[in-house]
This record gives sequence, C-alpha cells and structure tokens, in this order.
Amino acid sequence: MPDALTAFGLFSVGAMLLFYALEERSPGFVLAFALASWASAIYAWFAGAWPFTAVELIWGLVALRRFRSRVS
Repeated sequence: MPDALTAFGLFSVGAMLLFYALEERSPGFVLAFALASWASAIYAWFAGAWPFTAVELIWGLVALRRFRSRVS
C-alpha cells in the first residue's frame, strides 16, 4: 500500500494524463489539466523534486492561458 504522498502523486499525474487526453472536448478539461498540473507541482515539492515543481507550475500557467483563449 503506497503512502499518502505517493498516492497523491499518482492521482495528480494520472489526472493530468486524463485531462490532457480530453482537452479537445471542452475548455473545462484544459482548466482541469492546469489544476492537475499544480497538484503535481505540490506533489513534486513535497517529494523534494524542485525542478519538477517548477516545470509543473509552468505547465499549469500555460494551460490556464490556453483555457482563457478558448473561452474568450
């Protein structure tokens, strides 16, 4: 049984994968991808992987920008 941090990481990265695959269906999935990216950044921070934290934060910002352009 994985510990809580590992389970959170698996959930957040899995959510990123799912929402990335569904992005073309709705702008809401782009926003969900951004949120999942930030959840992955939180996981990476607590796991001690700060480079991944930075990358996931940036991916979340990129996705938020794409979300904004799709709904406007």
